[in-house]
Amino acid sequence: MPLQPLTQTVMLNTIWLKQHKLTSLLIVLSVFVYAVFAYDMVRTDHLKLVLLYTTLFACFYKLVQSNKNNFKLLVALAIISRLVFLLAIPNLSQDFYRFIWDGQVLLNGLNPYLTTPDYHISQGTLSLFPNMEMLHQGMGALNSSHFTNYPPVNQVLFALANLFPGTSILSTVIGLRMVIILADIGAMYFGAKLLKRLQLPVYKIFWYVLNPFILIELTGNLHFEGVMLFFLILSLYLLNTGKWKSAAVVFALSISTKLVPLLFLPLFVKWFTNNKTVIVGKTKQSINFKKLISFYAIIGITTLLLFAPFFSTTFITNYSKTVGLWFGNFEFNASFYYIVRAIGYSITGYNEIAIIGKALPILVFIIIWCLALTRKNQDFKTLLISLLLAFTCYLFFSTTVHPWYVATILLISIFTNYKFPLVWSFIIIISYLAYANANNTENLWIIGLEYLVVFSVFVWEVFLKRKSGIKVSGM
Repeated sequence: MPLQPLTQTVMLNTIWLKQHKLTSLLIVLSVFVYAVFAYDMVRTDHLKLVLLYTTLFACFYKLVQSNKNNFKLLVALAIISRLVFLLAIPNLSQDFYRFIWDGQVLLNGLNPYLTTPDYHISQGTLSLFPNMEMLHQGMGALNSSHFTNYPPVNQVLFALANLFPGTSILSTVIGLRMVIILADIGAMYFGAKLLKRLQLPVYKIFWYVLNPFILIELTGNLHFEGVMLFFLILSLYLLNTGKWKSAAVVFALSISTKLVPLLFLPLFVKWFTNNKTVIVGKTKQSINFKKLISFYAIIGITTLLLFAPFFSTTFITNYSKTVGLWFGNFEFNASFYYIVRAIGYSITGYNEIAIIGKALPILVFIIIWCLALTRKNQDFKTLLISLLLAFTCYLFFSTTVHPWYVATILLISIFTNYKFPLVWSFIIIISYLAYANANNTENLWIIGLEYLVVFSVFVWEVFLKRKSGIKVSGM
């Protein structure tokens, strides 16, 4: 008798597979290609990289489109696809070596913000923790020579991942990956709940969760944007349900994972409004400054408390110096910055990044405040669009746009009708072609192609469609 339920389940699954041959084929193909991507990929093999990624994206798009009403299937596929990467060492990024290093430093009772990996190596303290020399070599000279820029929540998670059983690099990679997978599941859960509250199709969460870009960059390459975005989406969900104090605490956790949510703070100004005064049939809105200040205060105090265990004057100096490098020294996959840089070259004859890198963030700051003060952000859907536009502008004017940065606008976009982040999540794979040569030199024609596609869709959706009166519909 116990075999009867099992037999019935097998028969039902067999019938389902026969009725959904294309879906079954796409699932098998996707899992197989993810396995190849995870265990047999070298980032310098650009043709293989682009072909496999394109295959995965085509499968992903068709699977989501064809199974919009099969939530359980898509959830199962999202989890299985992530587990494929479980035992893989990241092959498109070496940042994870620094994650493991910082975690080990913290577990040894040291402040990871006060010293560089090069310092420890120069002191000959190779017995400080396992695989110290391998980690130092793996992270590369650029990473090892700078102080860490990862906020405290990241540092704690790095340390926890190092507690995963085993002393090998792979064991800690598994620990890091489990954290990111759990964060993705949390983002899927609360993202779906928020979509439901906004009366949007719940399946839209899978444009993020099942996207090959997310699977490869977060689960595969271990970038902690996924954890930051989990806290961000949870915070937005709590804010939408009226639990603004809890939302503020969780928002601080997001900031303390990655600093980028700081950009969004001005956009909440109009969310805290009172609609009490009626003048000639019209409602006069005014900012509830008490709630607004309390919201910001909770975020600020919580963030400071999270940073407090690492605080010192040396920490402030090291951390501000490291964060400043992203605006004044590093450049990769930029758009407007490369144009302005070329103009600077033609005028002065040398790279003006030190000046341009400081001017562009000021421009972004002005744009974000314009979005905060001119848009009706007291409406939650409008607020989400403002968040999307704000971070998009930040990426457009950044000197450095690593592929995984696009994850933020991809997640926010599922609560809107804009598709340009989805397009960007596909085309951005060509930025890895910079690694196709020995010097890791970017081909500006390739970068130009990427941004031509992104800007074209962006301008069409944000300006031309609205101007022409065409309604932007969701997928």
